[in-house]
Amino acid sequence: MRPWNTIRAMAYGGALGLCAAVVKFFAPWSDAVSGAAMAKELIGASLAFALLCGLVAALRNVIQRRLTGSELRGE
Repeated sequence: MRPWNTIRAMAYGGALGLCAAVVKFFAPWSDAVSGAAMAKELIGASLAFALLCGLVAALRNVIQRRLTGSELRGE
């Protein structure tokens, strides 16, 4: 089983965070916000989702290596 690419997972996570923040801002129940507040929210959500997805991918790789014992066989 191949390890997950953490950089790719972080990129996908950042894109998901950006989409989530955009949906939040354009929802009909949200109030209008200033441009600076919107930028902070977009950047914050993107970074948070990117870090979360990168950590999950790294954790999955560690668990997979432990379960299969691939570090012992030199793979």
